[in-house]
Amino acid sequence: MTFKRFLLGSAALTFLPLAATTDASAQNDAMVCKGEVPALNVIAQGMPAVTALDEHLSEFNEKWGTQVRITLLGENERRAKSRLDASTGAGSYQVLYIDEANLAEYVSAGWVYPLADVVPAEYDLSDFRTDLSNVATVDGVQYFAPFVGGGDILMYRKDVLQAADIDAPQTLDELSAAIKAVDDPKNGLHGWAARGQRGSGMNVWRWTPFFRAMGGEWMDGDLPAFNGEAGVEATTLYMELMEYAPPGVGTFNWSDSVEAFRGGQVAFLIESDVFGPWMEDEQKSSVVGKVGYAPPPDPLPSAGWAHGWAVSSVGAKEDCVRTVAGDFVGWATSKEMEQKRLEAGIASDIGRTSTLQSDAFKALVPAEYIEALLATADKTSLLIMASPAWPEIGDNLGLALEELFTGTRDDVQAALDEAAFNAEDSLQRLK
Repeated sequence: MTFKRFLLGSAALTFLPLAATTDASAQNDAMVCKGEVPALNVIAQGMPAVTALDEHLSEFNEKWGTQVRITLLGENERRAKSRLDASTGAGSYQVLYIDEANLAEYVSAGWVYPLADVVPAEYDLSDFRTDLSNVATVDGVQYFAPFVGGGDILMYRKDVLQAADIDAPQTLDELSAAIKAVDDPKNGLHGWAARGQRGSGMNVWRWTPFFRAMGGEWMDGDLPAFNGEAGVEATTLYMELMEYAPPGVGTFNWSDSVEAFRGGQVAFLIESDVFGPWMEDEQKSSVVGKVGYAPPPDPLPSAGWAHGWAVSSVGAKEDCVRTVAGDFVGWATSKEMEQKRLEAGIASDIGRTSTLQSDAFKALVPAEYIEALLATADKTSLLIMASPAWPEIGDNLGLALEELFTGTRDDVQAALDEAAFNAEDSLQRLK
């Protein structure tokens, strides 16, 4: 799916008077739930699209006579708590923060409602970016409303490369050579940063493009195959590049890597494209105007992803709870809310086509960044294993990788063999 396609693929909706009347009637019927849901519990991760809601929650609370309570957790903690809440039937949360890594599991288990069944039509679900909606969809049905997502880009220090007389790398071999050439830890500059912390959405997410670039496939028939030659080669290279990263990189999460780069400590970083605008934040970045953007060097693919909100079928069983929860998801991911974030200078979390097309977005990011998005789109796809067992498989693999990255293990083949054995057991339990 190309970036151009999702820019042009959504046409404006024209409502006939009858449709408008029907929508208005449905809204009036829904308002009988005002005051019937004293609290709405939402589990979330501290992305800008989430924290920016704080200024506007009072309007939603007033609309429904409720009190929205958002619990913010780190990525791994958020995944674990959401899974526990749904799988045990506790249902403490009515709105769940979902991503591409756990969607298959949630849908297979019946823990979330189809989006169109719970979010009012007035929020125009067709306006969500096609690439993100595809990631939020299983068997043609969309289950969460994406507010952030995309693929990968290479971010590099233009001033550092210019001083070293090095061109922006086009291939993985050129990137490896450039990382080593500019690495200067005595003067506070490291060549590279990456995720090392365990987790299917942490180190495994950033390791996977290396694995796929080496020709790796997750499965060989019915057996896990990531412990083959491609897996060993990818892991060995990843570990080699980590030698040119800041201290402690073996347990870095995405935030650690991003902050190291925009803090001026790192020359090269491949991360999700959503972090590009973070580098241009004059209040938080020390490298504003010094960053170049490009697609991941060949043969690295781009890891497609999306995060968003879904209504829990476990936590929102009653009609009014489901109604208020669905309206929250639509409101929090609406066109209007994205425009409010742009007005506040937040250009990183974009889930809607109309926002990407807006002058307000173009005014906040460099043209070079938009060009990198366009060039990266053709390389972007969902690279992880599409299986309900993936969270468990990915987490076990992430543990093995972290042990290698931190030096508590040194036998790459043995570590991957153990993770593959555990993966086989996870897959068997699905049968």
